[in-house]
Amino acid sequence: MVMMQRWKGRVALVTGASVGIGAAVARALVQHGMKVVGCARNVDKIEKLAAECQSAGYSGTLIPYKCDLCNEEEILSMFSAIKTLHQGVDVCINNAGLAHNEPLLSGRTEGWRNMIDVNILALAICTREAYQSMKERHVDDGHIININSMGGHRMVPSADEHFYCATKYAVTAMTEGLRQELREARTHIRATSISPGIVETEFAFRHHNSNPERAAAVYESMKCLKAEDIASAVTYVLSAPAHVQIGDVQMRSVEQVS
Repeated sequence: MVMMQRWKGRVALVTGASVGIGAAVARALVQHGMKVVGCARNVDKIEKLAAECQSAGYSGTLIPYKCDLCNEEEILSMFSAIKTLHQGVDVCINNAGLAHNEPLLSGRTEGWRNMIDVNILALAICTREAYQSMKERHVDDGHIININSMGGHRMVPSADEHFYCATKYAVTAMTEGLRQELREARTHIRATSISPGIVETEFAFRHHNSNPERAAAVYESMKCLKAEDIASAVTYVLSAPAHVQIGDVQMRSVEQVS
C-alpha cells in the first residue's frame, strides 16, 4: 500500500500482541516498516514473532514489552519507556480484550471487574497516554484504533456474552467520544473502531476455557474471519488519506448469521 509509506519508521503500540489479532496486526505493521512496541503479560510469543519478522527481512522492527494492562502503573511505565527509547507513540492499537462467562444474573464480580479493567479502563488509559505523547511532540497526524467487536453494536442472545458485550458497547461510545474531543481540540489525530464478528483465534478457547469442545464448535460452525483479515482492516484504515476519518469498520464472515 503506497499510503502506508508515510508510517515507515514511525512508532506504533499494539496491546495484546502475543497472539491472535494483536500478533497479526503487529506483524503487518512491521512489514510496512513501522517500529512496533508489542505488549502483553507474557512476551515469549512476541519475542518469537520479532525473530520471525527479522528473519523474513521486514523493514520494521518489533519490540516486545511486558505489561499487565490491569495495572495502571505498568501502563504508565511502558509509555515512559517508549518516550525514552523511541520518542513516543504515533499510532495506538488498543487490541487487548477478554471475555469471561459471567452472566448478569449470576456472574462473579471478579470476572466483571477484570473485563472492565482490560476492555475499558486499559483502553482509556492507553488512549489518554498516546494522545498526550502525540500532543507534546506536536504530532498532528496520529491515529488511535480500537479493536472493538460486533458485540459492541448488538447484544448476542447468550447470557455468557452479555457483560462482555456491555464493555464493547462502551468501546463504541468511547471511540465516538474520542473523535469528538479530538475535533474540539482542533487536531487531525484520527480515531477508529474496528468491530469484527467471529474471528478464528485463541479467544473462544480462553473464553470457554472449561469447555474446549464448545470453543472448537464456534469455529467449526462456519468459515470465520482470520486474524489477518482484521490486520488488513487496520492497514486499510491507516492508509486512508489524512483528511478521511474512518469512524467505524464492521466486519463479519459472510456465513455469520448476526
